[in-house]
Amino acid sequence: MATTTAATAAATGKTRRRRRSVFSRSDKIVLGFLIGVPTFIVIALVWVPTMLSIILSFTSWNGIGGISRIKFVGLRNYEQIFTIYPAFWSAVRNNILWLVVLLLIATPLGMLLAYLLDKGLRGSLFYQTAFFMPVVLSLAVIGIIWQFMYAPELGLINNVLGKTAPSDQIDWLGNSNLNIWAALVASSWRHVGYIMMIYLAGLKGVDVSLREAAALDGASEWQAFRKVIFPAMRPVNVVVLVITIIEALRAFDLVFIINGGRNGLELLSVLVYDNIVGEASRIGYGSAIAVILLLISIGPIMYYLINAFRKENA
Repeated sequence: MATTTAATAAATGKTRRRRRSVFSRSDKIVLGFLIGVPTFIVIALVWVPTMLSIILSFTSWNGIGGISRIKFVGLRNYEQIFTIYPAFWSAVRNNILWLVVLLLIATPLGMLLAYLLDKGLRGSLFYQTAFFMPVVLSLAVIGIIWQFMYAPELGLINNVLGKTAPSDQIDWLGNSNLNIWAALVASSWRHVGYIMMIYLAGLKGVDVSLREAAALDGASEWQAFRKVIFPAMRPVNVVVLVITIIEALRAFDLVFIINGGRNGLELLSVLVYDNIVGEASRIGYGSAIAVILLLISIGPIMYYLINAFRKENA
């Protein structure tokens, strides 16, 4: 019995050695290069700056002078951000509003468009192209486009509304009560097309037999979508949720193009820029805001990764 076990172990060891020798020396060099270079880039450009930002968030460095000028102040930056920095809470409120609008208005609208286009409507290819066109544009370009749309005198919106007289003109981007909503319309214009394409791809992957079974059971179209199709797209729903949260948190280009992210358009990303790159030159203060934004962003990312790993192990 012992002899048989030893022979089996020896055979297993030989098999493992054969499997390990499948790759030649040159193959291992190529694999190491393909894996090592991207890993090095990610560490150098993502993780190192992130760790440095975390360290600098506990300092009062203004960016002038070398490392010897860095002074550690503990949690003072965080304490001041939460207590005596009113722009922070205004930015948090705007980021939450951004998320609510994208999640409850833009995302369902993109889902609706995807559902209608999945029905094979006439000219669906044209509609897909038209709605997806804003997605290929950067938010900075979208900001420039909507600046012209919202222009008080020559803008398309005021001309359509008949608000061309100087006394009737609406300053969409200059009015602090209106500019956040104007920016959200521009952001939703892009987000709707993005979500539409994701859900359109998801709908193509839904098993046709599920729809047929729902129809045979007498379910209406709305009931079939709510109880059969939508639950079947759970992985897509998770991806869309994560994307929407990240889009709301990282919004910067659009508001910065419109008015520099000021006068009612403050966002957390704008505060990071203003404190680090702007005239304030408070590297430690801006790094603390960046760390807060990072911690908020980690939540949906971790949720997505946990769900992805659970699906693989199921």
